[in-house]
Amino acid sequence: MAENTIETSAEKPYQEALRAYEARLAAIGSEEMVINMGPQHPSTHGVLRLQLITDGEIVKEVIPHLGYLHRCFEKHAESMNYGKTIPFTDRMDYLASMNNSHAFVMGVERMLGIDGQIPKRIEYIRVLVCELNRIASHLIAIGTYGIDIGAFTPFMWCFRDREHIMNMLEWASGSRMLYNYIWVGGLFYDLPVGFEERCAEFITYFKPKLIELDELLTTNQIFISRTANIGILPSDVAINYGCSGPMLRASGIKWDLRRVDGYSVYPEIEFEIPVGKGEAGTTGDCWDRYKVRVDEIRESVKIIEQCLERLSGPLKRTPEFDPRALVPKKVNLKPQDYYVRAENPKGELGFYFVTQEKTDIPKRVKARGPSFNNLSVLPELAKGVLIADLIAILGSIDIVLGEVDR
Repeated sequence: MAENTIETSAEKPYQEALRAYEARLAAIGSEEMVINMGPQHPSTHGVLRLQLITDGEIVKEVIPHLGYLHRCFEKHAESMNYGKTIPFTDRMDYLASMNNSHAFVMGVERMLGIDGQIPKRIEYIRVLVCELNRIASHLIAIGTYGIDIGAFTPFMWCFRDREHIMNMLEWASGSRMLYNYIWVGGLFYDLPVGFEERCAEFITYFKPKLIELDELLTTNQIFISRTANIGILPSDVAINYGCSGPMLRASGIKWDLRRVDGYSVYPEIEFEIPVGKGEAGTTGDCWDRYKVRVDEIRESVKIIEQCLERLSGPLKRTPEFDPRALVPKKVNLKPQDYYVRAENPKGELGFYFVTQEKTDIPKRVKARGPSFNNLSVLPELAKGVLIADLIAILGSIDIVLGEVDR
């Protein structure tokens, strides 16, 4: 009986937080009200429950409740080998499946010591499909953000253009969302014949569409009034909460792992790192977070054009090219701890591996999802705002609950 009453060191922080939460609810004054936003709510971008403590229309405190979409990714990773885990990485941030797989695969390849042997054509194909997926992810972020604010047309335009990208990725991998395309040591298959040409046609079509989308929202006075000077995230607060990706860069910090770590073939590619400048309001506000994503789409277009130039030129397909030539039948690693990270559309995605001897099944795989850290700053941003502004703040964070709950 005594064992059941003893709190372990891991349980103590949870118990303390629970007691503080219960005490806060018990101390609610007569003029305050508790409102549940979610877990089934169109503005929460998934099954997220936000418990608001309000005084009239003013939000005094926000308490996020997670765990409605637990994907068991880390438990899956402990029960199957590295190759079989890749389809489960797709299901974390299911809007950026290629990027998830790329980060996971890079870690295993580095532990195997074959990362320097991957053919350049494979690396450029990986970057190409990841940047296509980055554009698709940002289009959803911008489109759904517009509809959160009350603009319906951007939502339709973004999903129209995203459909072209999904068709191309389906052509390459056989799946529309969960691709399982990037493998340890290579790829599931080479790009289909004619893929480079069709992708170039899409870029030609998409460039003027991106200008139209930019003009529709960026300078729209209603959109500016709903996002400028709302949810301001100072750079020091962003760092302290572990924010990354567009959330961090919108606060004025030029931090992009594609440049900082220089993984894959990104050091060979020219592109800029957009940051927030407070052009419509204050640096780090909702408008800046939106604008950084729009600018990142432009940079992804540049990266895709450079990849297509190399894949159609010096790295063009040859009959003897085998994208599975280095795919190991079994991944046997010495016992080690290893952390790998990559720049996903939403920020830094990291995998911490703990391997074990004489087996290709890891002892532990801990995923560091950017959406989880980015969402953790919401209570800080939401203090003293209107309920309507809370919707704008949450939408500007761009979360996916499959990655938050994992």
